[in-house]
Amino acid sequence: MNVTEVGTKKSRIHCSDNGYCQRDSAEHEGYDGVLTEKRITENNNTDADSGVNRLLERILEPNNLNKAYKQVKKNKGSHGVDKMEVEHLLQYLKNTGKELRKSILEGKYRPKPVRRVEIPKDNGKKRQLGIPTVVDRMVQQAIQQELSPIYDPTFSEASYGFRPRRSTHDALKKCKEYANEGYTYVVDMDLEKFFDTVSQS
Repeated sequence: MNVTEVGTKKSRIHCSDNGYCQRDSAEHEGYDGVLTEKRITENNNTDADSGVNRLLERILEPNNLNKAYKQVKKNKGSHGVDKMEVEHLLQYLKNTGKELRKSILEGKYRPKPVRRVEIPKDNGKKRQLGIPTVVDRMVQQAIQQELSPIYDPTFSEASYGFRPRRSTHDALKKCKEYANEGYTYVVDMDLEKFFDTVSQS
């Protein structure tokens, strides 16, 4: 297969001889200032001091961490590889919270591996589910609480999945609007094992 490459340094498009083209980065042009020059690569090269508007410090503020803890407690959920249950998280944070915060600020924090479980799908097959530890879930929640207000306004108006103040009912109302406008086709797509192909770094 012959591949033609066009584009700039920030955005390249590869076209095969059968006419299919693909951009080599999913990075939207509006986001090109978000990543550092080094980017975040498989070698875990991070610079904990290069935050914009002290974002890392904002993530680790006590109020934000308390809010994250309460959300993880509310969500409940199963334990991760360390077997720590949600009800033990508060005592763990009282004992080691300062060390946890320091390790994140210094860029030394590493999430634990996720616990793999299989859940049945409607078609009889099984879907692999990864369950992070409750500590990692709290850290992820704290990050999400600060990043969502920054990124969510840039997302498509037609996007409803896993977004604040948007529900399945909102998506159904939008579908009804489209139907009333005369649209007659629905395309249902699922990228098989999509998250298995994402660079975890």
